[in-house]
Amino acid sequence: MADIIKLLPENLANQIAAGEVVQRPASVVKELLENSVDAGSNHIELIIKDAGKALIQIIDDGKGMSETDARMCFERHATSKIKTTDDLFSIRTFGFRGEALASIAAVAQVELKTKRENEELGTIIKIEGSEVKLQEATACDKGTSIAVKNLFYNVPARRNFLKSNPVEIRHIIDEFQRVALAYPHIAFTFFQNDLEMYKLPSEKLSKRIISLFGASYKEQLTPCQEETDFIKVQGYIGKPEHAKKTRGEQFFFVNNRFIKNNYLHHAVMNAYEDLLPDDSFPFYVIYIDIDPRHIDINVHPTKTEIKFDDEKSIYAFIRSAVKKALATHNITPSLDFDHNINFNHFPDESVKEVSFGQKTFSGNPAKESNRQNWQELYQHFDKQLHTDKNMEIQNQEKSSIILGSAVNDIGSGTVVNKELLYTENQSTFQLHQRYIVTQIKSGMAVIDQQAAHERILYEKYYSMLHNKFGASQQFLFPQSIELNPSDFSLVMELEEEIRSLGFVFNIFGKNTIVVNGIPADVPSGSEKGLFEGLIEQFKIYQSDLKLETRETLARSMARKSALKPGTKLTLLEMNTLIDQLFACKSPMYAPNGNATIVIMDLDRLSKLFK
Repeated sequence: MADIIKLLPENLANQIAAGEVVQRPASVVKELLENSVDAGSNHIELIIKDAGKALIQIIDDGKGMSETDARMCFERHATSKIKTTDDLFSIRTFGFRGEALASIAAVAQVELKTKRENEELGTIIKIEGSEVKLQEATACDKGTSIAVKNLFYNVPARRNFLKSNPVEIRHIIDEFQRVALAYPHIAFTFFQNDLEMYKLPSEKLSKRIISLFGASYKEQLTPCQEETDFIKVQGYIGKPEHAKKTRGEQFFFVNNRFIKNNYLHHAVMNAYEDLLPDDSFPFYVIYIDIDPRHIDINVHPTKTEIKFDDEKSIYAFIRSAVKKALATHNITPSLDFDHNINFNHFPDESVKEVSFGQKTFSGNPAKESNRQNWQELYQHFDKQLHTDKNMEIQNQEKSSIILGSAVNDIGSGTVVNKELLYTENQSTFQLHQRYIVTQIKSGMAVIDQQAAHERILYEKYYSMLHNKFGASQQFLFPQSIELNPSDFSLVMELEEEIRSLGFVFNIFGKNTIVVNGIPADVPSGSEKGLFEGLIEQFKIYQSDLKLETRETLARSMARKSALKPGTKLTLLEMNTLIDQLFACKSPMYAPNGNATIVIMDLDRLSKLFK
């Protein structure tokens, strides 16, 4: 029987290896940027065309390569970083496996120009699909320029799996930001289709963060620094009040290499315990400097996952460093143990009784004026109660509501048909400016005004997106909104859908849009906040729900536009809200699945008193 195991041809082996290293254009950007950093560059320029599908070019002023090295760098497992097994445990550079350039050259057309400082001529090499087409001397500047053209041109199935240009650009921006954060002393320039997206000078870390993410981060940065003989931690963390609902602006660097580690992320979140709202994520850029012998970075092809030999100690150290930073800058609550609360607050006075109406309270006020202030407060409260009661009576006299749809009893599963509802309701009112309570034939209905409004708006916006048309209200004075490059790319990706919702906007320079109109039913005065909030909410839902774009955008717009708890409604507004709710296809539930209405029938109410 003939032997069946054979060695793969080299070009096929390189294409298979490329599947691990080169997943999308952003993977190429990452590998090439890291090579330029390793070359000791002071300035690195990234040029992208067609979201990296047509061109990815990196130009640096690093040390360059000799003619032999220029050819060898495209061979598999050819590296200048490792000579012995021991070198694996002392790595502080990026490209050490010797796979990246070979893998890239297997699935693209690559042109390399490189020259060392003291040489008159450099070297140019052209490779297509692992095949060397040209190698000769050429005149060029010191450093290296590598251009990757027509990525996956010879693997069309892989190219078909790439996402839209805005999606691929966002992945490229993510990789660029990580390298730029790791090396703030290196100047970076980033061009996309001849448009300058970033121009970052050599600067200190705090300025690099602001350059990358925007001037608003200046107010939230809190230094974090701690050091022992074993580990050094430094960087910046964000103040709790600036936390976002989306996870994505959290960065860990170990020996200047970006890593993903949920265990260490938990250490940071644990340090913020009781300081953050639910499901919120703080900004942080944390650098860990540790002896390479205590880590293993050779556990993942993209080298974004590493192992620590003592992960529990690292966890405890990071948690402690973040807690200390929060406490040092008066962000965490603190107790003054030198202050005696038992003796400093009240002088030695006799206990006095203060009466309000029919209630009598005993206390030990510091001054007689305190009693007078409390009395004035309660007198004002009584007067307000009397005024509110009169208004309630007037509203009840004018109240009239018709509920023309069936209502499910969320609690007991019973059904209230429209025949059971009062056609004239004399008892609709707002409870704590959060719920609408109305009497029905069998008892009472309690409506969550925010959930109900979200349902109404969701169905409306989804219809607009489906029909690709939404009414707009134009501005007399357009609003200019500057976005970070990642959000700007997202807006470009969703441009058609956002316009379908009723937004009217134009591109105005780098990462800036001018909003000329918003959906017709949205109150004016909050245009900028609404647009930015829509993008932020979309990212939250996109990350958590994994729904199709129109569904996600409709939910996001409904969430940002809906009535919030604390909004006072008139009787007419309450009636309109109820009418619109029961005109919906699914009136009983908000888009997130929560109930919009609960029925309490008379039987259930009576049981509460027995």
